[in-house]
Amino acid sequence: MLDTTSQIEVSVVMPCLNERETIGECVRKATQAFKEHDIAGEVVVSDNGSTDDSEKIALSLGARVAHQPEKGYGNAYHKGIMEAKGKYIVMGDSDNTYDFSEIHKFIEPLKNGYELVMGSRLKGKILPGAMPWLHRWIGNPFLSWFLNRLFHTGISDSHCGMRAFTKEAYHKMSLKTTGMEFASEMVINASKAGLKITEIPITYYPRKGESKLHSFRDGWRHMRFMLIYSPTHLFLIPGFLIMFIGMALMMALLHGPVFLFGHGFDIHVQVLGGVLSLLGFQIVNLGVFAKAISRSKNILIHDSFIEYIFKRFTLEKGIAIGLVIFGTGFIINLLILITWIRGNFGELQRVREALFGLILIVIGIQAIFSSFILSMLQIRTDK
Repeated sequence: MLDTTSQIEVSVVMPCLNERETIGECVRKATQAFKEHDIAGEVVVSDNGSTDDSEKIALSLGARVAHQPEKGYGNAYHKGIMEAKGKYIVMGDSDNTYDFSEIHKFIEPLKNGYELVMGSRLKGKILPGAMPWLHRWIGNPFLSWFLNRLFHTGISDSHCGMRAFTKEAYHKMSLKTTGMEFASEMVINASKAGLKITEIPITYYPRKGESKLHSFRDGWRHMRFMLIYSPTHLFLIPGFLIMFIGMALMMALLHGPVFLFGHGFDIHVQVLGGVLSLLGFQIVNLGVFAKAISRSKNILIHDSFIEYIFKRFTLEKGIAIGLVIFGTGFIINLLILITWIRGNFGELQRVREALFGLILIVIGIQAIFSSFILSMLQIRTDK
């Protein structure tokens, strides 16, 4: 192991929770790689509450052990990385599924200017028994596709656990999650922060001992996190789509029933359109509020459309837009009321127009009060 008086260049960080069967092999591979490739390095084992002799084994082989009592994959890495002394950080699980003897392959791109180097099991080699069929052909490809669809990272295996980055890049990524979402957050925040990212193919090995991965629960946690980090896909796109459909239905039926494919569509469908319009507007509002809250908490959610709204938003503009929408609905219903009065309060068949005007009134009022809420959130953000 490296003389402690030397300056450490590379820190290999391994989270550990009862990995007595494999921690020794992982530490040995890393330290051997230091010697073979003349790397000034250290191994930091971030123990997450092991009750076996994992810590004793790691210490006996020259590793440094950091203790993280707070449970969670992300928590373990946060502790280990903050304890690391190296300029370059290589992270990987301590279950011997990743080959730490190849850490030099991750360090070289960092020295050439990259800030995050991702391992790719899907572009590399997955040995028999290393990854369940469901994970290999459905779970990991789908989650990687979904992440790229939302954030355009270009990474083929976004949940590979072996990766490397500079200590400076770690701080730029502002990682906050404490659980399995840590893997997704790193890729997303690295992309959002404009870091220079590359990936290299690796070999993935079967693990020894019991796996701590829960396929559907952990898969959903990654999906949930990605959606939360993309207000446009979670709120704005569905919200605008629902509102567009609702408005289209109301407008199409404004002057009477519509007949399509031998079926008539009447006032009931227009009522549905009104409900959809209100629902869609509410979802859009939630998306804008979510972005404002994330900005106030300094969470790296850079959503271009919502950022466009924020740059041009003022309380006065929001109130003006709300008043225009409200005024349009109010005038429609006022004209209907005048017609009714002129007809001596007789029979009135203007339900369609009245419904349309009422929906506009409600949306207008909501827009006005939503503008006040957004303005409050903006004050918190800008202080």
